[in-house]
Amino acid sequence: MKAVIMAGGFGTRIRELFPDIPKPLIPIGGKPVLEREVECLRKQGFTELIFTVCNQREKVMEYFGDGSRFGVSVRYFEETVPLGNAGALFYLRGELTEDFLLLNADSLFDIDFGRLVEFHREKGGKATLFTHPNSHPYDSGLILTDGDGAVKEWLTKEDPRPKYYDNRVNAGLHVLSPSVIDAAWERRHPGELPPWEKNKLQPGASAEGAGQMETAPEKWDLDRDLLKPLAGTGTMFAYNSPEYVKDMGTPDRYRAVNADFENGIVTARNLKNRQKAVFLDRDGTINYYVPFCHKLEDFHVLPWAAEEIGKINAAGYLAIVVTNQPVIARGEMSFEELDLTHKKMQTELGEKGAYLDAIYFCPHHPDKGFAGERPELKFDCDCRKPKPGMFLKAAERFNIDLSQSIMVGDDDRDMKAGEAAGCKRNILVQTNEPWDIEQFLE
Repeated sequence: MKAVIMAGGFGTRIRELFPDIPKPLIPIGGKPVLEREVECLRKQGFTELIFTVCNQREKVMEYFGDGSRFGVSVRYFEETVPLGNAGALFYLRGELTEDFLLLNADSLFDIDFGRLVEFHREKGGKATLFTHPNSHPYDSGLILTDGDGAVKEWLTKEDPRPKYYDNRVNAGLHVLSPSVIDAAWERRHPGELPPWEKNKLQPGASAEGAGQMETAPEKWDLDRDLLKPLAGTGTMFAYNSPEYVKDMGTPDRYRAVNADFENGIVTARNLKNRQKAVFLDRDGTINYYVPFCHKLEDFHVLPWAAEEIGKINAAGYLAIVVTNQPVIARGEMSFEELDLTHKKMQTELGEKGAYLDAIYFCPHHPDKGFAGERPELKFDCDCRKPKPGMFLKAAERFNIDLSQSIMVGDDDRDMKAGEAAGCKRNILVQTNEPWDIEQFLE
């Protein structure tokens, strides 16, 4: 699979730190950020790369050459006329005949691309977005999905948003079908011959020849013009992962990314590596305990929960909720109502800078004979705590080393479930009372 890396940005926000260095060559841990990206791709077998370059492109091309020094093949599409962050795709389309990776050159990442590509192929869609939770969803663009992961809405920072939402943010890594380019052209220029047919540019050719084109070069925005129109069509999916992806486009973000790299957080979060997690009970630990809580208005996050979960985030552990929710089987709450409750939890945590990497819940209940119950959910399952089913599902999904993980809860069932899962520590806290996780994080 080819990888197209958009490396033509002007870096206006970070220019105060590096006025003479193009963004792709800004160093992270002594190496240009784009070289870090190339290393991540090469290690996973992605060696056919295309760089789209514009600002200070000569420096980028001189540094990387044909890529052989880095164990890859690099070709260039030079934009002597800025075409927007997606305009080059309309000239490269002739050689993009199969699904391809589309990445930004100003983000530091270390992810398992195999998992991303496998997800894309399983869904069979036209586009897959790599999404993740972050510590500031309130001022980030949000990706809203259905239960199958299909993108329903794509909200920018300026768009009105629901009162409660999943903390799911686009990270700028994509797997795309070439048909996405075709559809975007047809929307803007119905019936017109596209530039890849008009010009038949050879691989590595420059957009400098735009003067001879029948239509002048035009700018294309990746999100607005190519991807957002796919929302709600059932053809674009979100692959949500806790792996490390961060934009380093501002001085503050650059310093934070450097610190994360030096602390080993970047590589450690790649799901090829074994992960550590803190498993969290919900009721009485994250939110005020209300017996069989089934009303949204009765759900409130405890005042100290965001701070403690923030410590888990900062320490490089996954923060994963595992909660029994028999209110579903009892017929007191629907799956949709529970989903909204969990959106409220994520929203309130996000407003204070904390996030959850995953939420697992058990909707079952073994006791039968109650009015309004859902018989299909009334059985003795493997996921209801004190059984470890939810832990095992999370461990498989995120490659978690349970022997290096922690359980925090306010009930003996939480402790027994953590023990059954093989967690190294099981911390019993008092219901609705403050707890301190920091002393247990390594």
